[in-house]
Amino acid sequence: MVEMITNVNNAINGFVWGIPMLVLLVGTGILMTVLTKFFQLSHIGHWFKNTIGGIFKDKHVTKHTEKGDQSISQFQSLCTALAATIGTGNIVGVASALIAGGPGAIFWMWIVAFFGMMTNYSENVLGIYYRRKNQKGEWCGGAMYYLKDGLGSYKGLKQVGAVLAVLFSIFCLLASFGIGNMSQVNSISANMEAAFSIPPYITGIVLLVIAALVIVGGLKRIASVTEKLVPFMAIAYVLGALIIFFMNIYQTGAIFTAIIKGAFGLRAIGGGIVGSGVKMALTWGMKRGVFSNEAGLGSSVMVHSNSNVREPVRQGMWGIFEVFADTIVVCTLTAFAVLSSGLIDLETGAVLSEASGSALVGEAFSTVFGSIGPAFIAVAILLFAFSTVLGWSHYGSKAWEYLFGTKSTLVYKIVFVLMIFVGATMNLSLAWDLSDTFNGLMAIPNLIGVISLSPIVMKITKNYVDRVLKGKSVKPMLSVFPDINDEHEKEI
Repeated sequence: MVEMITNVNNAINGFVWGIPMLVLLVGTGILMTVLTKFFQLSHIGHWFKNTIGGIFKDKHVTKHTEKGDQSISQFQSLCTALAATIGTGNIVGVASALIAGGPGAIFWMWIVAFFGMMTNYSENVLGIYYRRKNQKGEWCGGAMYYLKDGLGSYKGLKQVGAVLAVLFSIFCLLASFGIGNMSQVNSISANMEAAFSIPPYITGIVLLVIAALVIVGGLKRIASVTEKLVPFMAIAYVLGALIIFFMNIYQTGAIFTAIIKGAFGLRAIGGGIVGSGVKMALTWGMKRGVFSNEAGLGSSVMVHSNSNVREPVRQGMWGIFEVFADTIVVCTLTAFAVLSSGLIDLETGAVLSEASGSALVGEAFSTVFGSIGPAFIAVAILLFAFSTVLGWSHYGSKAWEYLFGTKSTLVYKIVFVLMIFVGATMNLSLAWDLSDTFNGLMAIPNLIGVISLSPIVMKITKNYVDRVLKGKSVKPMLSVFPDINDEHEKEI
């Protein structure tokens, strides 16, 4: 049975993650970059100041909402989104990309991240612009809403928008059990068994109980946990990786040379054919880049839409920072740690170790930290992956809510928590293959929505730049719904 599922999944996965899909993902990012006049570069100081800089200067960024207000702060929305994106993709995904695609895969990760910043920005802008409130007073936003109310508002496309919204919700629901649950928990249990000899079923039971206490409490409890967990785990991991960086800083030139040459086939990867090496570097770099930062999937927009922010562009800027932090910072540091360890031949790209996945990263850390290295990575995987489970539980619940209504979301949360035990004991390769498949299927309707609504994103961005940066007196574009737009206009 497992073999049959694997074969069918591999066929779908090969179709979904072919070159056309990767071109669509990067192409969307390029389109949004051009339409917004390279916003991620031309206004880099502004979005840094209003994201990570705002944490220290603007109390509205971190201020919690009142008890009766179901929205969350901008910082909480970022932490919950980062909780979902900073996961096994930053460790296992990077290691897998290096093994399969060689050092050149990292270059294509950077390309995906650079243009993915504007894809994520556009998703968040549309998420805030088309969001609405449910029966509990919670903001609901995401691809399903801008597909239905945005794409569906075009002449003759009402039914198309509605169908794509349902398809996205179904794919998101399935993805929440793959990328957001089983693959994450499986990585945790495998590492706990390898590092501390803890049986997978014990890990599964413990995680199930802890997750149930957090997830059933709803978004505010999830956000409360992630805003404490994410900064701690990210800083700890980055510090560890930076120590390795400075210990091996003399290898920086050789590593960047290997990455560039591997990306463009200026040398064979792993002793293989140059053309094949380039394809592998490009494909694995892009696949793992998307898996890591999720730009184009339409996932993190569902929590960004719960923010108490009023300006769509302000939340869009958090989307830019999210991709920057996840891929440009964390993934790059992981790659440097592995490439500077001597476990991969920088001349040929050949892997000189029998370890794979997180074990390869653990071995790389052991070259500097000794026996503590693998244990440190095991704990990092635990925190990274578990936080991803928390973040994705919200995404899945929003997809469930769109399909079946607000009142039934408890059913989804119970099933999601129970699947944690299944993920802890299932086949690892199958878990990762399922994740890739559902990721790709989820991205298709979302990218259709982003591309079709790109003129709206461009207008909202221009409106913001004219008002905030150029001081022009123009009416704000805050929501597609006139009553919400007028209400927000009074508040800003």
